[in-house]
Amino acid sequence: MTEHILSERRGDVLVLTLDRPDRLNAAPPAMFVELREALADLGGARAVLVKGAGRAFCSGADVGGGALGSADPGNATYEALTQSYNPTMLAIARLAVPVVSAVRGPAAGIGCSLALAADFCVASETAYFLQAFVNIGLVPDGGASWMLPRLIGKARATEMMMLGQKVPAATALDWGMIHKVVADEALDAEAFALAERLAAGPTAALGLMRRGLAEALDGDYESAMLREAENQRAARGTADSMEGGLSFLQKRKPMFTGA
Repeated sequence: MTEHILSERRGDVLVLTLDRPDRLNAAPPAMFVELREALADLGGARAVLVKGAGRAFCSGADVGGGALGSADPGNATYEALTQSYNPTMLAIARLAVPVVSAVRGPAAGIGCSLALAADFCVASETAYFLQAFVNIGLVPDGGASWMLPRLIGKARATEMMMLGQKVPAATALDWGMIHKVVADEALDAEAFALAERLAAGPTAALGLMRRGLAEALDGDYESAMLREAENQRAARGTADSMEGGLSFLQKRKPMFTGA
């Protein structure tokens, strides 16, 4: 039983909804624990879609009480990050299936990190991305200082972090930070269709692509090519690879099973 998220299996897609619409889905540590638990057992799902209930994706960590009410707020914040938020971000990074995020309204703080951790971030025209930590004398977390420079470059990441201004969806798309911008009323259908398309793909190969892309960000050229060769060997041994080759020869659409 979860308190802060809704988990729904729709075909081969696991849909996880942040469910605190009255708080713009502000995320207490327990929400990220629930997310991690949901991701620990995909139950055969071949793609994951993360979205927010209501008019927001996630307005950031829930700082009402908690660390602010602690005798040692610095240590309380550290524990929340290292025991709740960060392990969940790592769990997303290490998933063997593709992840799509659907963003409307704010994706702020840890919500911004969560949205951008997806392989594909689909945003509505009302969406914006925000690193507002500077406005309250804090620093970005949830992996933002690693993620943003790699997505949009150091200058723009510095602008987001040090000026603390909203980045509208259209600007995020122009910067290469997200995959697509759609009308607000089309967001849910567009994001699910993308997740469904990925779920119908060669899941093992897509999982290897995720890992290869992540590792290549910190490796050298030679190491990246070696990883590609190793991943290609693993992909070549899958049933989906055999199906892909046969469908090409037979001039038909492949029917991938994720095996």
